Amino acid sequence: MSERTIAVVTTLGTADDARELASAIVERRLAACAQVSRIESFYTWKGKLQNEDEYRVLFKTAESAWGAIEEAILQLHPYELPAIHAFAMEYAFEAYRDWILDSVDS
Repeated sequence: MSERTIAVVTTLGTADDARELASAIVERRLAACAQVSRIESFYTWKGKLQNEDEYRVLFKTAESAWGAIEEAILQLHPYELPAIHAFAMEYAFEAYRDWILDSVDS
């Protein structure tokens, strides 16, 4: 069985921060690609309800790169407590999965 691919997700407060993080992670070959989407977030922070515009960055990468991509996001992320989580890609077009794996240095 070949290595699994995962989608790693984080959020940032500005489009510029999201683009900078996306570029840095892909340039470091920790992810094959990154997608930036504008979202609206509701969450509690320090006991208060927050409602903010944010930018979600979704990275497509190899499961073996999880530790390195998590560490890089923590180093580069401006938030005190960044959201960093991942989902396994249970099903993926084989050629696309292979491209992701070939694009990542893990």
